Amino acid sequence: MKKRVLGRTGLAVSELSLGGLFVSSVGGKTFDEASKAIHRAIELGVNYLDTAPGYANSEEVLGRALADVDAPLIVSTKLGGRPQPFNPQDKDALRRSVEESLRLLGRDQVDMLMIHEPDRPGQYDWWGENWGTFTGPVTDLLDELKAEGLIKFTGLGGTTVFELIRIIDTGRFDVVLTAFNYSLLWQEAKRYVVPAAAKQQMGVVVGSPLQQGALARRYDQKLADSAWISEPRREQFRALYKLVDDTGIALPEMGIRFVLSDANVHAVLMGARSADEVEQNVRAAEAGPLPADVLRRVDEIAMMVPFRPCAEPMWYPIMAEWRGPGSL
Repeated sequence: MKKRVLGRTGLAVSELSLGGLFVSSVGGKTFDEASKAIHRAIELGVNYLDTAPGYANSEEVLGRALADVDAPLIVSTKLGGRPQPFNPQDKDALRRSVEESLRLLGRDQVDMLMIHEPDRPGQYDWWGENWGTFTGPVTDLLDELKAEGLIKFTGLGGTTVFELIRIIDTGRFDVVLTAFNYSLLWQEAKRYVVPAAAKQQMGVVVGSPLQQGALARRYDQKLADSAWISEPRREQFRALYKLVDDTGIALPEMGIRFVLSDANVHAVLMGARSADEVEQNVRAAEAGPLPADVLRRVDEIAMMVPFRPCAEPMWYPIMAEWRGPGSL
């Protein structure tokens, strides 16, 4: 597994890394199945794993699975959603959440602690009256935790574009994890978040390279039957499927290789839920970046719908039906 340096952190992370959501109870797997997926990823060279309190019991699953692993690993988790009722302005409660993360993960320190959804005040009001300066109890706590050696680096885990880059521009965070906005057809983060992070020498992690499963396999009949898909998006999917036919590159492989073709992306999180899915995703990554002519065609297809239509939901109405292997 190739490694890339995670921006100014200096950490060498596996370019294909493991997202922790679907090894939790959300993935519907037993602990034994989840543990096999985690162990197989590590055997194949994955050294970076990401989790969060908001990912059901993901921290606990990772902690138990990693208890017998001696390989050096890089682990990130997040602040947000715990304890309930959650108050992002309560620094003492936030510290207790970090302490709980360390306990569940079985670690004395985490490599990266991210603020979860710092760009969505309607979800977590991290900044209160300080929206714009992006300071508050959470940034005070991050500074304290760094000084105490409980965390090495700080980060942002967001799902917007223009709101997120305003926080990136403060220059005070080490890593950004951008989800749902960097894939074959959804490229807003490629155009805006990644360049903004590069200016700050931040590490860049991409989540959801297969767009929550929409790019994990083909849905030719769904495109014909689903009236809620806009006609421009429908035509875009058809053009992408033609590219798959023309190149012979499987859709999920193309999705992973597309994101890894960007040298400014340091790690791509796979949402694998089994050892088999881990192996499929690793094979895709090992095939390397996409050829230049394929990248040009992907860009042409992406420009058919360059921005998400305002009526298009972030999570597709039939998301559960669209999910496939490694579909984070």
